Amino acid sequence: MVFIGMDHGTTGISFCIMSENGDIVDIFKIDREDSKSGKVSAVEELSKRTDLNSIKLMTVTYAMGDGFNKILPLEKIENRGILSIDGAGRVTGGGTSVFSELENSEIPIIMVPGLHKNSTSLDKLFNAAYSHQASPEKVCISYNALLETNWENFIVADISSNSVNILIENSKIKGAVDACLGAMGIVHGPLDLEMIRDIDEGKSTANECFSHAGAVKIAGINTKVANMKDQLLENFENNDEKAKLAIDTLIMTVAMEIAGLEIVCRNEIDGIVLTGSIGSMTHPFNFKDEINKYFKDKFELKVISKESGAVGAAQIAYDIYNGKDNILGIEVDLKE
Repeated sequence: MVFIGMDHGTTGISFCIMSENGDIVDIFKIDREDSKSGKVSAVEELSKRTDLNSIKLMTVTYAMGDGFNKILPLEKIENRGILSIDGAGRVTGGGTSVFSELENSEIPIIMVPGLHKNSTSLDKLFNAAYSHQASPEKVCISYNALLETNWENFIVADISSNSVNILIENSKIKGAVDACLGAMGIVHGPLDLEMIRDIDEGKSTANECFSHAGAVKIAGINTKVANMKDQLLENFENNDEKAKLAIDTLIMTVAMEIAGLEIVCRNEIDGIVLTGSIGSMTHPFNFKDEINKYFKDKFELKVISKESGAVGAAQIAYDIYNGKDNILGIEVDLKE
């Protein structure tokens, strides 16, 4: 008996296999391009690692997850749980291929929604301010952070291709700030005035701007999404001034966003959880140490696995199978 979690990330799709005792058995990742081309099959990769008939429940995240607001069985989800794929960052088709495979499998699957204006679990002020706050894997990341820390009031900083910071208050997600609104990630970032003008003048689409608004914009990097982080870090290690400025700017914007979320929390913050490929990084720079230069030991900073999305998804499947009917304030509805 095993449980599976899937994190639909920007550069790849990650999977976590969890035993009936709640222990992690394996974590693996599929490249989006390999999935799209048919070179790699998600179901085949799962079958190499576990008996598919032993999978009791799998949690899947997909795209924005803005078409529903409860945790539901896959068969009850319409249009894959999204209102539109347009304007959601770079689209490669790799995640769609994986979804299609799973949809046609016999694996029992539940889907986690994103955080958006129709989410009943969030603070009404966040819903009033923002149409979209975070995609579904951020819920899974937050759940893993909750279980790792046992904190009730904290902020999760997920820093990777994009940066999304989530506020948890009384063990429920209060709200979040999405990548197009606040802090920079490696690839994605907020749309500033210059970009808005480029969009109005027809020089770029909003999606194109969003997909070049992260640290890569400052570093002058324009390559395949899967290669952007490695190129930026290589330039950083080679003492490239633009890469150094890009990393420093990214960290500054994340610190600003965390500080903003801390202010609106009605309770005292227990700490900050750092995750994602950049948030958990220790080389060539230590993200935890660098961001603490802004906070000056004000908060306890805890780093969790960069695969926290897949791990949290598996933990959600495990706990729901064992009777949990609410995840971070999000209702679970498995009724026929």
